Amino acid sequence: MDFEVLAEGLQFPEGPIAMPDGSVILVEIERGTLSRVMDGRIEVICDLGGGPNGAALGPDGAVYVTNNGGGGLPGKPRGRQQVQGGIDRVDLKTGKAERIYENIGGNLLSAPNDLVFDREGGFWFTDLGRQTGRVRHLGGVYYAKADGSKAEEVSFGGTGYNGIGLSPDETVVYAAETHTGRLIAFDLAEPGKAVKGGRNGRLVATAPGRAFFDSLAVQADGKVCIASIADGITTIAPDGALTQTPLPDKMVTNICFGGADMRDAYITMSGVGQLIRMRWPEAGLKLNFG
Repeated sequence: MDFEVLAEGLQFPEGPIAMPDGSVILVEIERGTLSRVMDGRIEVICDLGGGPNGAALGPDGAVYVTNNGGGGLPGKPRGRQQVQGGIDRVDLKTGKAERIYENIGGNLLSAPNDLVFDREGGFWFTDLGRQTGRVRHLGGVYYAKADGSKAEEVSFGGTGYNGIGLSPDETVVYAAETHTGRLIAFDLAEPGKAVKGGRNGRLVATAPGRAFFDSLAVQADGKVCIASIADGITTIAPDGALTQTPLPDKMVTNICFGGADMRDAYITMSGVGQLIRMRWPEAGLKLNFG
């Protein structure tokens, strides 16, 4: 497929948000910032430090960021100083950030990775976990209120939960496992409450070959588009059927949708430090506070 390069020189971009003014807000993990891309220019909104990884607009107009704490990237040396992982809220008017979560149920978060808001104004987020030498800290799936008042662990012990998204009717939350290349579904009884399959969810599909799943976005028809390290974008239907969209980078990390018809796909290619835009075959699902 043809695509347009919107920005180059980004320092491991992730978490794109298509804004109404035509700009794209994203994180630069290696740089430690929340940044804005507009007309090819890159502007720093907030220097968060650590490793800002995923971003989403909340009901209050602020951007909520999952900060993995930093400490190095695949194939790259350790960069900025590592900090405690957590959830940060950034006021777009002032550029000021505040930490709203880093300890849930008496346990410190490890490496928060991605998030998505539901219609109620709460958000789901993943914790990838972290590996130090031969020791691996497990991660999980969480549900939290945007005001910082309450967060709950819904699932724990996954093998690298990464991207997360909601089905169009919000009865299913999808989470991608990086290390296994699996898409896991959690069926919901109500916002923040998983039912069938309980804390482990159910398997939807597994990536072909040895691809690693990263972040994801959901189409309006309910199919899940996953940035697939080594394979471009993998699109998976709720019944497990999948198709591939190859891209010329082995480190495709995220996708979001925008435009009047929601068929403009904005994709971060982190290996080459680019944000691209391409026309997508199907419309993306409009996010609740996009």
